[in-house]
Amino acid sequence: MVVRTWRHFDERYNLIGTKCKTCGTVYFPARNVCANCRRKGEIEPYKLSGKGKIYTYSLISAPPEEFELGAPYVIGIIELEEGAKITAQIDDEIENIEIGMPVEATFRRISEDGKDGVIKYGYKFKPVGK
Repeated sequence: MVVRTWRHFDERYNLIGTKCKTCGTVYFPARNVCANCRRKGEIEPYKLSGKGKIYTYSLISAPPEEFELGAPYVIGIIELEEGAKITAQIDDEIENIEIGMPVEATFRRISEDGKDGVIKYGYKFKPVGK
């Protein structure tokens, strides 16, 4: 089954998640139901700031074929200011990455797809304040 990329435009290009109006919990990717409030919660779209800190990370030296040209690279879990955690590639300065380091989302090239070379773009995170 092929995932239709247009379904993920808000997440990929705008960092749009959801927020429960009842308890204030922020989710990314977007959810239809609040895990805390269940049916009592009222969910609304929410634009994330894209600012956060590195919660944990891993250096990828032997990547899948699609990402070989970019190796080595860092994949991390970013804890956003709003509380949601997001998995993403951490760009720039990979040798100086530390847990707790402040980062911000940036719009970058993710990969090329198929023989036609269709370029996929999306968010990555880069260190700030160093």
